[in-house]
Amino acid sequence: MTMTAQLDRDITPKGDDYDLVRQTIERISLDYRAQPSLEDIASDLGVAPGKLQKTFSRWAGLTPKAFLQAVTLDHARRLLGDEGLPLLDASYELGLSGPGRLHDLFVTHEAMSPGDFKTGGAGLEISYGFHPSPFGTAVIIVTERGLCGLAFADPGEEKAALEDMTKRWPGARFSPDQAMTAPYVSRIFSPEQWRADQPLRIVMIGTDFQVRVWEALLRIPLGAASTYQDVARAIGNPKASRAVGAAVGRNPISFVVPCHRALGKSGQLTGYHWGITRKRAMLGWETGCLQAGTSQSS
Repeated sequence: MTMTAQLDRDITPKGDDYDLVRQTIERISLDYRAQPSLEDIASDLGVAPGKLQKTFSRWAGLTPKAFLQAVTLDHARRLLGDEGLPLLDASYELGLSGPGRLHDLFVTHEAMSPGDFKTGGAGLEISYGFHPSPFGTAVIIVTERGLCGLAFADPGEEKAALEDMTKRWPGARFSPDQAMTAPYVSRIFSPEQWRADQPLRIVMIGTDFQVRVWEALLRIPLGAASTYQDVARAIGNPKASRAVGAAVGRNPISFVVPCHRALGKSGQLTGYHWGITRKRAMLGWETGCLQAGTSQSS
């Protein structure tokens, strides 16, 4: 087929494909408050989840879940902006489990080019600071474009935690700047500051595969968990569980990119770069946030 013929080809979905895409868009647009899963939508439309995922992604350019998130986010901006609803009220109006889940949608991210990673971050200006957090001393690492690293340390281990992070981007220039990093730690660990109109910006610096894994981690809701195999399926590489585990372990933005929500094959708590006890504490802290949100709405 010539290039001209390809450009002239009508790419409008035909027949059954068109109806499937149309019905999926209609279902999500009308029922976004129910936050229907891929399986729920597929069952209602009488198709296999895999067929729905593949067909919708091919014609719409994004997955049904991504479309649902976009619709939810659009309504969230309206509720929080134009109508001025409190964060908790908006969360439940949107069918979300609580303000923590809404917060996840407002973590915006970008990935630096593969070249930036391959050169070890050469030319990057990175600032760092040490701050108290619910999980020990937090090592906050930022660029002018947003948060690029978050590590944790027990007393006396702060220097080692910082070195662990700086070795990831040996070509970058690091300098201490508590004033620049302080606003980040406040935003990250203070649920009352999780605001839709001020999304927390993060910058991912890694290989293409690592970034895809970290993006999949961002889609795990607060209060939920996924296995490495689940994450592998989410990035379209179901046989890559072991490689996914390695990428999860290399996640530089702990807690915000929730690698602590990734579990082993049978659901067990596997190793965590900053300690299995800290992983348990994070999961417990998030459960507490959800319970607090539920009690406030009662």
